[in-house]
Amino acid sequence: MGSMYFANAGTFLIHTLFGLVLLVILLRFMMQIVRADFRNPVSQFIVKVTNPILKPLRRVIPGFGGIDLAALLLLVIVQALELVLVALILGAVIHPAGLFVLSIAELMDLVAKVYLFGILIQIIISWVNPSTYNPVIGILHSINEPLLSRARRIIPPISGFDLSPILVIVGLQLVTMLVIAPVTDFGRSLT
Repeated sequence: MGSMYFANAGTFLIHTLFGLVLLVILLRFMMQIVRADFRNPVSQFIVKVTNPILKPLRRVIPGFGGIDLAALLLLVIVQALELVLVALILGAVIHPAGLFVLSIAELMDLVAKVYLFGILIQIIISWVNPSTYNPVIGILHSINEPLLSRARRIIPPISGFDLSPILVIVGLQLVTMLVIAPVTDFGRSLT
C-alpha cells in the first residue's frame, strides 16, 4: 500500500520535471518556426536554457527547410524517456513502436495545450491591461498570431470584437478529440 504512494509521488515528479523541460524545448522550437523576436528577455532565457543541449545536437543533426530537426528529435527523446520512467515506476512494459507513437501523441497534445493556454492568457490580459507591453505577451503574440490570423480570415472582427480566439480554441479541442486521442489510443494498443 505504501509503495503506491511512492509511485504516485514519483510519477508526479517525473511528469513535472520532464513537462518543464519539454515545454521549454517546445517553446524554443515554436519561436523558431514563427520567427519570434529573440531579443525579447523571455526568448533569451529560453535560448540560454536550451543551448547547452541543442548546440551539440545541431552539429550532428542539421536543420532542414527552416525546421530545427535537432529540437524535434530532442523533444521525442525526452518525451519517450519520460514515458519509460513512468512505466518503470508503475511496473508496466512499453513496446518500442508504442513508445514512439505515444511520444508523438503526447507532444501533439502539448502543442495543443500551449496554444490553448497561450490564447487564453492573451485574451485575459487583453481584458485586464490591453495597452501595456510585456515580454511574455510579445512571445505569446508571436506564437499565437499565425493561428489567429488564419481564423480572422474565416471570421473577421465584428464591431470591434475579435472572435478568432473562439474559433481557434474550438478547432484545437476538435483536433484533440479527433486526432490526438485516436493516435494515443493506437499507441496504447501497441504496448
